[in-house]
Amino acid sequence: MERRRFLKQAALALTLAVFPFAGTHGATPVPDPSGSVDDHIKDRLIKQRLFDKVFEDDVFLDEAHLPQLDLSLARLKKVQALVGYSNFCLLDFDETLKFGKAYADIGEFTQPELDFLERIFYSQGETYGFMGEKPIKTITGKISKNKVEKIPFTGNYLYQGRPAELYREIQKQVGSDAVLTSGVRSVMKQFLLFLNKAKAGRGNLSLASRSLAPPGYSFHGIGDFDMGQKGYGTQNFTEAFTQTRVYKKLIDLGYLKFRYERGNNLGVRFEPWHIEVA
Repeated sequence: MERRRFLKQAALALTLAVFPFAGTHGATPVPDPSGSVDDHIKDRLIKQRLFDKVFEDDVFLDEAHLPQLDLSLARLKKVQALVGYSNFCLLDFDETLKFGKAYADIGEFTQPELDFLERIFYSQGETYGFMGEKPIKTITGKISKNKVEKIPFTGNYLYQGRPAELYREIQKQVGSDAVLTSGVRSVMKQFLLFLNKAKAGRGNLSLASRSLAPPGYSFHGIGDFDMGQKGYGTQNFTEAFTQTRVYKKLIDLGYLKFRYERGNNLGVRFEPWHIEVA
């Protein structure tokens, strides 16, 4: 899409209309300590532990952009409902826009919505506290469908090669109660997850980024995946997973190399379910 106005422009990447404010949206903010280096380290660790709390220096979307958040997220959910969960995990930006144009029930993404999505993607994550690397550089990044394989009975895809091989090794050595809970995620899938969390937090981008990598920053887009305990449901995405047989076996066999470990410097909560591959 040649008409885009925000592509790769670092200066414009910082123009996302966000600002920090506290004590609003019906939540009680946690005071943000300031001063020494030790204070900042302590602050970071507190935020990782209380990742769903609101802090005084959290960065929120300007209220003027909340309609674009709501509308674009609603369209993404409609596209996912149309194509199915698994297929949406591979869908790229341009394909998503085509579905909006083709189906009246979804509706075409408006220019303000496109501008909003681009501003979110090209803004630096560190602006609102996410300090991780960004492996996917363009909003139009594609996942080659001939380089992934669908994993039976999971609704997820993995990249061929080391990711799929590692998954099969885990299944063989840990057992059938080790299940794939999340595999390949396209930019648009990460958008849906991140924006959904931001909406739940009333536009709090900092809170969202403590639980989910912003679009472009997720290593699920290039090879990482999540494992869980069969029958454990959403508990697989909490620290309760560390009490399961699957987790303990993964640790014993040396399969868990944490991308987001306890006390990490990336501004992200501990993710004991995340298998680092890429």
